[in-house]
Amino acid sequence: QVRLVQSGGGLVQAGGSLRLSCTGSDSGDTFSNYHMAWFRQAPGKEREFVGRLWRNGYMTTYADSVKGRFTISLDNAKNTVYLQMDSLKLEDAAVYYCAADRRYSIRPTDYDNWGQGTQVTVSS
Repeated sequence: QVRLVQSGGGLVQAGGSLRLSCTGSDSGDTFSNYHMAWFRQAPGKEREFVGRLWRNGYMTTYADSVKGRFTISLDNAKNTVYLQMDSLKLEDAAVYYCAADRRYSIRPTDYDNWGQGTQVTVSS
């Protein structure tokens, strides 16, 4: 298990940028053993995949809806994964969650370790 703590988020105008952070603590396991992912959930909608990062940052994949606008990166020294969100759109507004698991998956049900979630609001 790994404990994940998120920070960042908030209110931004459409077209603007935000960066979310997700820091993992090595509580019984090593953070670097885990693949990381970001998901989001808007009101009344299911939790959806945003992007994922192979452990140690070897590779990333993104949902088509955010490709070219969002970037996931890793700071190994800080046990922290970032989600840089640029050119934000109204439809990007949601609660964003980071997740960690030994499975490199796009399905939220495959992830056992979750951050607390952070709200991203995009205004027109």
